Amino acid sequence: MDVQVGGRYHIAFRTQDGEEHDVSGVYQEVEPQRKLVFSWAWKSTPQRVSLVTVELRPTAQGTQLDFLHERFFDVDARDGHRRGWSASFDKLDKVMATP
Repeated sequence: MDVQVGGRYHIAFRTQDGEEHDVSGVYQEVEPQRKLVFSWAWKSTPQRVSLVTVELRPTAQGTQLDFLHERFFDVDARDGHRRGWSASFDKLDKVMATP
């Protein structure tokens, strides 16, 4: 990860069932401790570039994370990403709830 405007990131992982995934992109906006905007393209479909925005806001209880993934190639891509991100955020909720 090279977290600066124009910097690149690369993530590769394997699911529990052995399926491999590889995604990368470029940071388009970087506001430390507040906002990241970056492109998102799977190695298997590099022409299908979508956009992710992550914003952090302080609240009385801690920090609010607002997440938006948009500009999908089609509805199937959108729905697949929704399932993947939902599962990831469910896991994050469990980790954050652990004392």
